[in-house]
This record gives sequence, structure tokens and C-alpha cells, in this order.
Amino acid sequence: MNYRHAYHAGNFADVVKHAVLARLVEYLKQKDKAFRVIDTHAGIGLYDLSAAAAAKTGEWKGGIGRLIDARLGPAGTPLLAGYLDAVRAANPKGGLKRYPGSPAIVRHLLRKQDRLSAIELHPQDAARLKALFDGDFQVRVMQLDGWLALGAHLPPKEKRGLVLIDPPFEEGGEFLRLTEGLTKAHRRWPSGIYALWYPIKDRVAVAGFRKGLVNSGIANILDVTLDVRTSSGEPKLDGTGMIVVNPPFTLERELRVILPELCAIMAVDDGSAWKLEWLAGEAPAAKSDGAPQFDGA
Repeated sequence: MNYRHAYHAGNFADVVKHAVLARLVEYLKQKDKAFRVIDTHAGIGLYDLSAAAAAKTGEWKGGIGRLIDARLGPAGTPLLAGYLDAVRAANPKGGLKRYPGSPAIVRHLLRKQDRLSAIELHPQDAARLKALFDGDFQVRVMQLDGWLALGAHLPPKEKRGLVLIDPPFEEGGEFLRLTEGLTKAHRRWPSGIYALWYPIKDRVAVAGFRKGLVNSGIANILDVTLDVRTSSGEPKLDGTGMIVVNPPFTLERELRVILPELCAIMAVDDGSAWKLEWLAGEAPAAKSDGAPQFDGA
């Protein structure tokens, strides 16, 4: 499966991915201590929805195009506010002409003490990403293989933070790379928060991926999925998944509010569904002093 960001910017998978990402960043901000977000496959950071790539698929219309002006419930509104604020900030004149990728969303949410490492391998994409953040001392853009960064850049000096692994699935074996990359990274930084995106298209491959994670020995793995349609008989992106390792104790409760709303808004047919499943461990409880069990520290 080829999942270059430019063709799918703002689609239903991006909406779920970035909604989860925003909640993780907001959680890290609950402590004054600085944190770092490491985005291993950052893309170009900002996408023109009228450009040839996005216009060719038009997928954003069924994703952020539906959500941006949707009426949300009173519980879901504040939980999606940070993410939607980032989208609106990318469109200062109103409307929906550009979509922010994960590095732009993270940057919008950071405080002055927090940092972002945005990593991109493709030379042209890395150059555009560097231009986007030119002069921004809180963002470090590197042209580098994101898989290698999981060894070389962990743990971050801040000792708190989040690693987003969002590969384009251009080559075979990406599910195995995800499992191996996570295992290597977790060995170096076991207390960090990890968020791994994956497509739900080849369900046999997805089942193997999940089994590999269960057998990895890594604790506290939450699997977040959303299908927008009935499972297709042909290879088709029917759903999207996010693996979150060491999720904040608040995340599962928040997603039980967010996912039903997103599912209803972006559903293609009656087969749409969402699911939260613990592949390892169980929902982390708050400590007796009210501090979270996992915070990327």
C-alpha cells in the first residue's frame, strides 16, 4: 500500500490520527516541565487541498471536510478543540484550503518550553518542511530515515514526551518495521508515549501486526480503530488504527467520547464502527496523589 501523505491529507484516517495526537499533546501540557515530540515520518507539514495530489483523491471531503463545521456534542467539543483550532489556524482567511500535517498540529499546540523534532527522509519533502519552520527555534527539522531516529534520538534530553510513527506504507514489510521499530525504541526509552498509525486495508496483515505487538513483551498497549464502511471484499482503505503505548490514564475515557462522534460524522455506510482494545496491560489508573501513571517522563 502506498500512503503518501499528500494524497490523503485530511481524510478520515488523518482526522482520527490527529485527534488522538492532539489529546496526547494536551495531556503532556498538564505538567509545567518541558517535553519533546518526535515525528519520525513528518511529511511536508502543510498540504494544499486544491493541489493535484489532494484533488486527485478528494478524500479530505469525507474527513476534515465533514468535521470542520459539524455540530459536536458538549462533551466532544472541548476534546476536539485543540485539533480543530490547529486546522483553522492553517486557514486564517476562513474556509478549508489547507490542511496541517502532524508537525504543524503539534507546533500549534506546543508551549514555549516544549520542542518538536520533525524527521523526513524524502529530500524535497524535507526541504519544504524546513522552509515551513524556518527560524522557529522550537522545531528541529532533520532529513533522516525515521526508522533510524528511533535509535539515535531516544531518549530525548527532556525525558518527557511522545514519539509519533506514521510511515507512508510505500514498501512491503511496513508492519514488521513498525513492530521492530517500536521494540527498539521502547527498549531505549520504556517510559515514553508512543503513537503508531496503521491502515486497515489488508486485514490479514493487520491481524499479524497486532499479534506481533501482543508477543513483543511491551506492556500497556492500547489499540484504537475506526472503520468508516463495511469491510470490503477488495483491497480498500476501510478503516484506520492507532497503537498507543503508555497511554495517559485519561485517553481511553476521552476516546470513548470522541470516537462515536467521529464515526457518526465520517461514516460511509452502516458498517462503520469504532473500537478500543488493550493488546497488553490494562487501563492505567491514577496514582493516589492524583498524578498519572504514564506521562512520557
